Amino acid sequence: MNKNRVLRNAAISILVGLLVGAVIILILGKNPLTAYFNLLQGCGLAPKGKYAAGRGMLTDLCSYIDFLTPMIFAALAVAVAMKAGLFNIGVAGQMLAAGFIATITIGYSAIPAGLAKPLVLLIGAAVGAALGAIVGFLKYRFNINEVVSTIMFNYIVSYVVSFFINTRYVDAVSRQSRNIGENARLTLQNVLIAGYKFNIPLGFIVALAAVFVVKFVMDRTVLGFELKAVGLNNTAARYAGIAVGRSIVLSMVISGALAGLAGVTYYLGYFASIQPRVLVSTGYDAIAVCLVGNSNPFGILASTLLLQIISKGSTYMSSQSGLESEIASVITAIILLSTTISVLYMELFGKLRSKKGGKTA
Repeated sequence: MNKNRVLRNAAISILVGLLVGAVIILILGKNPLTAYFNLLQGCGLAPKGKYAAGRGMLTDLCSYIDFLTPMIFAALAVAVAMKAGLFNIGVAGQMLAAGFIATITIGYSAIPAGLAKPLVLLIGAAVGAALGAIVGFLKYRFNINEVVSTIMFNYIVSYVVSFFINTRYVDAVSRQSRNIGENARLTLQNVLIAGYKFNIPLGFIVALAAVFVVKFVMDRTVLGFELKAVGLNNTAARYAGIAVGRSIVLSMVISGALAGLAGVTYYLGYFASIQPRVLVSTGYDAIAVCLVGNSNPFGILASTLLLQIISKGSTYMSSQSGLESEIASVITAIILLSTTISVLYMELFGKLRSKKGGKTA
């Protein structure tokens, strides 16, 4: 698929979403330019009229980066599975399982911060990888559709975690799990720099590293080639000598590990507790981010930066422009719909070109 065409169609999809959103905002009697500027202000990408004590444009920007960090991991998790022809819709459940296990093992401990934070990342990746491995094995050994198994795991994890939170780890006031200690939290809270209080997301550095690692693995290694070959045609891959079952399981292990990292950067980073019986939307929104980014790690990073502006800035837009925050979800949905249509168009166009080329030959 031509890279220039992919980039052009992605840009057109985003533009269509923003234009349709602007029309809706005009119908509601508001100024779309002001509303979109409010989105930027809510993410620290544009200055606000006034700030609270200890806050400023840079502190808002750090909070925005903290907010989008789990999404980078989650979208990469979806992308790795898609490369192997699998649809990991269980990212939300894998996030929750990883966040919960890391919380009760490290989050409530007195381990020094220098050891606790790396352990949180390792445990999160391991728990997510374990769940992914089970899904991959079920797919390979029993041909159980991964969409069905991951949805079922989402429910299982949600109810099991809720049971343990409500019976052992609940906070009597918030009715959520007790807050973790600062020693285990992956976001440094209220760090005073030049009179401003910053929330510094340590997981963002790991997320950027993951983007480059996944890109390298997919484009420059035998494993990446095998995963893509299985995703394109597993029958042909099997005849070529590729261990299809191994590739399926490995793709879900890697996908699950990335989802686990999304979980710990969310539940032990951006937040410090877990709400029972709630699967965060990040795991599902990651599918949209992955599609807009064309399953390319660099494209995913760019689409995360854009779509999370819409999501994060929606609250400030609502308070300043008087619009419902759900407008942001509508814009995101239109961008996703436009992306899906453009992908379908490119596939049909490619098939037509192939048929024409065959007739000419």
